[in-house]
Amino acid sequence: MYKSVSAEEAVKVIKSNNKVYIQAAAAAPQVLINAMTARHEELRNVQICQLHTEGEAPYANPELKDSFHVNSFFIGKNVRHTLKAGNGSYTPVFLSELPLLFKRNIVDLQVALIHVSVPDKHGYCSLGVSVEATLAAIENADYVIAQVNKQMPRTHGVGIIHISEINAFVECDEPLPVHGMAKPTEIENKIGHHVAGLIEDRSTLQMGIGSIPNAVLSLLSNHKDLGLHTEMFSDGVIDLILKDVINGNYKGVNRGRALTTFLMGSKRLYDYVDDNPFIEMRASNYTNDVSIIRQNPRMVAINSAIEVDVTGQVCADSIGAHMYSGVGGQMDFIRGASLSEGGKAIIALPSTTKSGISRIVPSLKPGAGVVTTRSHVHYVVTEFGIANLYGKTIKERVKALVNIAHPDHKEAIDKQYFEMIGY
Repeated sequence: MYKSVSAEEAVKVIKSNNKVYIQAAAAAPQVLINAMTARHEELRNVQICQLHTEGEAPYANPELKDSFHVNSFFIGKNVRHTLKAGNGSYTPVFLSELPLLFKRNIVDLQVALIHVSVPDKHGYCSLGVSVEATLAAIENADYVIAQVNKQMPRTHGVGIIHISEINAFVECDEPLPVHGMAKPTEIENKIGHHVAGLIEDRSTLQMGIGSIPNAVLSLLSNHKDLGLHTEMFSDGVIDLILKDVINGNYKGVNRGRALTTFLMGSKRLYDYVDDNPFIEMRASNYTNDVSIIRQNPRMVAINSAIEVDVTGQVCADSIGAHMYSGVGGQMDFIRGASLSEGGKAIIALPSTTKSGISRIVPSLKPGAGVVTTRSHVHYVVTEFGIANLYGKTIKERVKALVNIAHPDHKEAIDKQYFEMIGY
């Protein structure tokens, strides 16, 4: 059906000055990545284009800066050091629009490194646990190299490609990287209780990965007829689906299906989504399209932040001027939920950092990026309560946000804002 080659042979097609896209998250093709990196002595100025990836990123070693430059559309932990070291850059882009960068040749790709399931009897492979912008990369790259993995789940949706769309195949039999579920802290559980109280029956949920989403999900067992339309999910949704809490029966689009563009979690999650038609994988220009998201009544978007100022500006991608993550899909879903009939856009975060610094602030740090503007934000939730900012004046917002700040910081926040604004 197809002829496989060694990884070393397959990546010989990569040339100096090429732009190479790597499939995201748990689907990052590690065998191909390692083989490409091993060629560093003969390669110069290869731009690696990527979202967050799990696993190792050896090409991001600053010692290989002459060979590889990392262009992150969302900065993950394994490449975060590249910005300061000088062998990496960050391109701000909504996840909903990332495929357009490839389709319009704004980012002109020569090679796409992808990770697929074993072809079926008709010659079709699945992109498995991550679609995001990979379909656009496949369609617009000059050459596509696939890591064909016996352990990649075969997922339903649009991430199905025929072997004729692939130029080279490298076989492997390796487990996907797993992402453990940390037990929520007392603070995260309090936040989870507040957020869960905002979710009505027949709502459709968007939430990411982490302790706060897990805390929220753990409190939804008595809810009824929830839907899932998100850019990603993890293990926390499985039991709710099995209990028929999440069934998608009242969604406005893709009714009766759980919609996502990538997923990360345990082997249990990967086994659960394998050949499961309830899970529908779509490209990010669909899952994150505001005009589609808003069609779900009672759409609830739950996102986090690094800091929020007392007027409602949300910084979620940087610590001051230092880039930390990326825009991602926060604004896509905040806006979609805001426009949904009965929708709720929620920013949930602990009131302080682990070192006790307030995350509710009089003003954002110098250079901090505004991912969600003050006019977009609805609810801000900390362990101390809920601030509903929608339709509120600046003075009302200040009062509401100071009220959910940590008690140790309330007076200072109020005073600093007053001194700064002068009234």
